Amino acid sequence: MIEYLKRGKPETERSEDDAKVRETVESTLKEIEQRGDAAVRELSEKFDNYSPASFRLSEKEIKDLMAQVSPRDMEDIKFAQEQVRNFAQAQRDSMLDIELETMPGVILGHKNIPVQSVGCYVPGGKFPMVASAHMSVATASVAGVPRIIACTPPFQGKPNPAVIAAMHLGGAHEIYVMGGIQAIGAMALGTETIDPVHMLVGPGNAFVAEAKRQLFGRVGIDLFAGPTETMVIADETVDAEMCATDLLGQAEHGYNSPAVLVTNSRKLAEQTLEEIDRILEILPTADTASVSWRDYGEVILCDSYDEMLEVADDIASEHVQVMTDRDDWFLENMTCYGALFLGPRTNVSNGDKVIGTNHTLPTKKAGRYTGGLWVGKYLKTHSYQKITTDEAATKIGEYGSRLCMLEGFVGHAEQCNVRVRRYGGKNVPYGQGAE
Repeated sequence: MIEYLKRGKPETERSEDDAKVRETVESTLKEIEQRGDAAVRELSEKFDNYSPASFRLSEKEIKDLMAQVSPRDMEDIKFAQEQVRNFAQAQRDSMLDIELETMPGVILGHKNIPVQSVGCYVPGGKFPMVASAHMSVATASVAGVPRIIACTPPFQGKPNPAVIAAMHLGGAHEIYVMGGIQAIGAMALGTETIDPVHMLVGPGNAFVAEAKRQLFGRVGIDLFAGPTETMVIADETVDAEMCATDLLGQAEHGYNSPAVLVTNSRKLAEQTLEEIDRILEILPTADTASVSWRDYGEVILCDSYDEMLEVADDIASEHVQVMTDRDDWFLENMTCYGALFLGPRTNVSNGDKVIGTNHTLPTKKAGRYTGGLWVGKYLKTHSYQKITTDEAATKIGEYGSRLCMLEGFVGHAEQCNVRVRRYGGKNVPYGQGAE
């Protein structure tokens, strides 16, 4: 039996919050589409108190900002990007173009072609999200995207040097200092000074996620990456300090970041609740994490591992930290999540910052139908067909003709019939299927 020792906000209140965000985003995107650069500048002044001569950084500005990054920080950035690039390259190498002869004279194949332009959003208004540049920009570079533009909001009133360095080293061709809806709208819709892109990627707050949702179809998107979510699946093989630390480590992202403990141990659940209260007394980011935990934190007590699995798959959390006596069992059986972090030696921060897997992951149950951002998201798989013999053209044409007539598509059938007549020398009356 499933028992909630702590619940977050009810779904009705969360839905009300979402509705307010939708209205704000819709009106803002209309402003950007109608007024272009002027609207972007007004929004930047309003929300970020930032209005430079140009939102796009020049090569000199990029160089000067990178010079402000300490050698140790630069070394760490390069190390993290190397891990991300290595894994992305291995993924890219697994995606092969194929061509095969399915029957004599009939050749089918597909090619993996990069999206031609991508806009990468790197959050940074509250925390400078250096790692997000690796995940979006560097991965796009590995995929071979020919035009990569990157946007990040100003941090404390100016460009953050480490974020700009990560964007540049990752392979961004254009770097803009702008955030929020105005950045997403400018990249997708275009302005007088920014050419629109074919695809948007990168995480962000609720407004960024909603802007991507509303623009989907007009441009491609990676996925709906809203506020960070984390889940800890644990049994008595670990202690409350580790569980509490892993929950609050992600709750500090924002005021609406769900953090959920799923356990079959009442003792661990109760001790984790106590440990969270203790840590919040000393955590420097407690002003954010405490609100997130109060409104979105949950502790769910289950009777069995099967029940824990059922709950976890239903919630489909973005990050799932598994610390049990059967971690590989969860790996084998879980089907709905963003990314798994298996065993107490690993943790979500590894994936967020350095280990090499991508940290842009599905939220709000999107893990039921998609995985996270990866090199394959930047590639379009396009098929092609080729018939090289008269015999194959005739045989495929005869089948195609009859199947078209079966559906009542006479014009379709004639596309097949003309080949049957021309390459097979057979008399197929106009408007009829081949014999």
